[in-house]
Amino acid sequence: MRLEGWHLGFIILVVLIIWGAPKLPSFAKSLGESMRIFRKEMKQMGDEREEDKKASSEKEQPKKD
Repeated sequence: MRLEGWHLGFIILVVLIIWGAPKLPSFAKSLGESMRIFRKEMKQMGDEREEDKKASSEKEQPKKD
């Protein structure tokens, strides 16, 4: 007997249903919170990069006296 991809997927699904069903809602909640934090940090990094670009471009421009 040869296990194919869908066999392994079905076995994993059954294992999750039997042993992981009570833990799935808490897992989904923690995954959602983690993704929210990740997006917030990525946005903050992008904002900081924009500020750095503005600051460096202001330094490079000669002042007009």
